[in-house]
Formats: sequence, C-alpha cells, structure tokens
Amino acid sequence: MFGFRDIEIIRAIVRQGGFRAASDDLGLAQSAISRRVRHLEDRMKIAIFERDGRGVRLTAAGRRLCDEAEVLVAQRDRILEELTQNVMAGVVRLGVAETMTHTVLPRMLTDLRARHPLLRFEISVDTSDQMGTLLAQDGLDVVIMLRDQAPRGIILTALPPVTLGWFGSPAHFTLPNPAGIDDLSSLPIVSFPKSSLPHRQVVQLLSPGRRQVAAVHGSASLATALHLVGQGFGIGTIPHDIVRSWPHAGLEEIRVRSEARLPDLDFAICYSPERNEKIGREVTRAAVAAARN
Repeated sequence: MFGFRDIEIIRAIVRQGGFRAASDDLGLAQSAISRRVRHLEDRMKIAIFERDGRGVRLTAAGRRLCDEAEVLVAQRDRILEELTQNVMAGVVRLGVAETMTHTVLPRMLTDLRARHPLLRFEISVDTSDQMGTLLAQDGLDVVIMLRDQAPRGIILTALPPVTLGWFGSPAHFTLPNPAGIDDLSSLPIVSFPKSSLPHRQVVQLLSPGRRQVAAVHGSASLATALHLVGQGFGIGTIPHDIVRSWPHAGLEEIRVRSEARLPDLDFAICYSPERNEKIGREVTRAAVAAARN
C-alpha cells in the first residue's frame, strides 16, 4: 500500500512546508514528488494534503497517516540498530523442568534481563520427554531438561547434579532409622510424573522382588508434592534444594540404607546449533552461572 520512501517524502513535505522545499531537501524533482503523492492518494483512496494558494497542509487522514508512520519508522530504526549492533532482542521460547524453576531459573532470567533488556521470554514448564520432542520440532528454542532425555543433534551443556532425598512429615509417619526399601515401599509415595525418568527409577528401586508392590503416585507439580507430603498423604522423593527453599512445609529427610538411596538428577541446557546458536550460547552461560551460585 505504501513504503518507507513514501513516508519519507510526506515527512519532508510537512517538515519543509511545501513540495518545492521538499524537492530541494530530498534532491528530487518537484514533479516527481507531486506524482508520488498523487499516486499514493489514488492507491489509498484518501486525500493526504489540502492545497491552496499559500501552500499545502495535511488533511485529517494525512495527519493520521503521519502519526502512524512515525511509529513504523521508529520501529524500523530500532530493528536496524539491533541487527547492526548485535543487540539481542525478541522472544525466546524457553522450556524448563519444574525442578529448575525453583532453583536455576530465577537467577538465570535475572542475569539475562540485566544484560539483554530487549529479550522477552515465553516459559513452558513440562516433563523432559515432552520438551525434548518440542525442541526437536522447533517448538522451543532452549530447554533445561534431564540430560538422558535430550534429543540427538543438539548442543548440550551439563548442569550440576540435583540430589534427591526421601522426605516425610514426622507428625504422620515414623520409620526405622535408617529405613530400608521394605519400610519405604509399605507407605504411599509421592514422586515425579509417571512418564518421567525419576518416577521410573523409583518404581524400579522399590518394586522388583519385593513382598509388596509400592504405591507410587505421580505429580507434575513439586508444590503439590510438598503439600501432600506435609499433610501426611505419604512420603516423597523430592530434591534437597526444593525442600530447603520451602522450610514452611515442615518436612524432614528420612535417613535410608544405601540400597534405598536415590540417583541424582542430571540436568542439561540444550539448544539447536542450526536454529538458535547465538541465544542458546547466551542462555547457557547464564544457566551455568546461576547453577554455581
């Protein structure tokens, strides 16, 4: 409908006070400027200028066009500046395992906001298997997920392992000290979602060859798991960092025998080198720094 050159010509006419002065300012023939404005008015089916013996002035439609065009020009100049000066801007689709939302994520995003104020984040919290699929299909740009479930062909940077413990509410359950696998499996257990690797590891640890099959309940929400365990629904497999950040939950760690200890969770930050190398490297730097603090 119109281009930036049309906008520049209209702005010059307004700024210089007429077609002749605008032609001198732009280095164009006055007839060329008049023809350009006439063709633009014909295409848009509006009158941009009112012409009289003293010169020209904007019509109401012309003023509206100029006001809106100023916004477009400012956006164009901002985009060019960001691209030419290597400024990071735009939306980053970030996938995060919930364990990381309570630990690494807040510090990481605070760091990125300070360094790159024009970045915007769309945060998805999901299981690692779901996020791995989305990352492979370009549904997410950067993902913090369990390392073992990362898709092929991505850049992967390991984060410090997250340790898990058995936790319960002393007001509701009393267990031997240390507790064995049979002691743990006799109680309801709140763990990670059923489809997740940590859930499968808990089931494999407790069930095979035991006198009874453990009742392992899955929760996609760590906050829900904390409340359930705190209220006596069962005992839980919860990251130590999460329990430390929720002291009001009133949970205590259950001391267990060596065979009942839970494996660490190995997380990594992942991105595609073909699609998101620049932002991926920067988010990785911030995640690694946040994990060390």
